[in-house]
Amino acid sequence: MIIDSDDTLDRLLVPVLRGHAARGEPVLIVVSPATESVLRARLGSDAEALTWGDSSAFYQRLGFAYEAFRRFLRQQHAEGRSVHVIAEPDIPTDLDAPIDRVAAYLSYESICNDTYAEYNCPVTCLWDSRRHPTLVIEGVRSIHDHELTDRGVQANNTFVPAHAYLSGRSQVTMPPAPPATDVDLTLSALTELEPARTVVTDWATGHGFSARATGQITVAVNEVVTNGLQHGLPPVRLRAWHHDGILVVQVDDRGARPIAPDAGYRSPAQASTGTGLWLARQFADIVLTQTDPGRTAVRLYFPHALTHRNLDDPAAA
Repeated sequence: MIIDSDDTLDRLLVPVLRGHAARGEPVLIVVSPATESVLRARLGSDAEALTWGDSSAFYQRLGFAYEAFRRFLRQQHAEGRSVHVIAEPDIPTDLDAPIDRVAAYLSYESICNDTYAEYNCPVTCLWDSRRHPTLVIEGVRSIHDHELTDRGVQANNTFVPAHAYLSGRSQVTMPPAPPATDVDLTLSALTELEPARTVVTDWATGHGFSARATGQITVAVNEVVTNGLQHGLPPVRLRAWHHDGILVVQVDDRGARPIAPDAGYRSPAQASTGTGLWLARQFADIVLTQTDPGRTAVRLYFPHALTHRNLDDPAAA
């Protein structure tokens, strides 16, 4: 559902929520404070019959947000409930950011159609066209098969299935690495992993990351380097640098082996492949992959604030 005014919420979403409240059907609403304020004002006493989630508890690192919703839906399904989730991603468009976080998030949202389907819980994603440019809104439309409009729920004839969408995203050129980096290592064997982990740990700690955050960064990097050594072609080059409060790590191997477009998006219970990239996507905020002639590259982004958000929550472990 695309929001272009507060009246849009009143016309399209409030009747749906009133219907759920009247029938006693479970609903989880995870939206921005502004949207929640409008909805509560319009719903009145009906708002108390609905469950309102904390946006910051779900929207942390991108992979964690995606997995948090999946775990919630899995639990509801296991308990025999079908919960309608209303979610408004807390992913603002920032044209000055060093990496397009909205584009990275849309990759996760595109695969929700596949990974959430088995739980039989409807999910409605809200995107506010007042907060995002037209190009983002059109991208949002392309990854959803239906849209809630004034004419009701309409099939989207521009819908792009997850595999095709992710395949297109994997072909987007990765921004170049800086000519000079904080860390630049070459590894040829698994026996060299331990000293490399020490270097990464010391580097992250030196940039003010906590012990737990540093541990997660080290695990993510270790998984990607291990993949390069085992499934790519050594030697593997490990580079790390920083941009303001963001730590960036890039791992290149010489195998030029294409990475599956959906690699790391599915949990180990759902995927037929290993856990390396899945762990990397859990611990990093953004993971980019690219395959060129003679090279397979994986890049990880760790923003300081997001990496530490709700880090004491056991679900973030």
